[in-house]
Amino acid sequence: MLDKHIPYYEVWMTRSGGKPIPPANLAKGFRFVHYRQGDEVEWAKIESSVSEFSDEQEALAYFAQAFAPFPTQLSKRMLFIENEHGEKVATCTAWWKNVNGMTVPLLHWLAVKPQFQRKGLAAALVAKVTNSLSEAEPEAVIYLHTQTWSHQAIQLYKKFGYALSPLNLDGSKNEDYQKVLRILDEQETN
Repeated sequence: MLDKHIPYYEVWMTRSGGKPIPPANLAKGFRFVHYRQGDEVEWAKIESSVSEFSDEQEALAYFAQAFAPFPTQLSKRMLFIENEHGEKVATCTAWWKNVNGMTVPLLHWLAVKPQFQRKGLAAALVAKVTNSLSEAEPEAVIYLHTQTWSHQAIQLYKKFGYALSPLNLDGSKNEDYQKVLRILDEQETN
């Protein structure tokens, strides 16, 4: 869940290419599956359950704009975790952004339904998606966008070799970087 009790600031993190990826096994009773047509409804349920969107309709509208135009890529890049009953309970995507004429690999939209958190699912997704991005472009820097509201996830990303960046994805200076550091430091000491 997002911690909306603290100020919101954008956070960019990067992971250098060629670094080993720590293993993270998927808990018993869960399995990875890729996106299939119609799974946008499940994606919207997962993302809205963690307050990334105010409701499923808002999430579906975002999906239609950002992901739906790329159906072939979705089936290869969007990952879910299902429980033993076939319920999709977590998601993350090995996506990309076009920046300054270059395609940049991006760990994108990690979320785990609240009732399935603290089971290692987020770590398993971060490991699997990072591996996927690294295999596709072994030397490329991988980016991820998050926010101070996700301070717990930031700690997880750090365990997988992601580091806070003072720059935005386009290479411009993140004007809020010092505020981000202060807030994250406060959260770590609490």
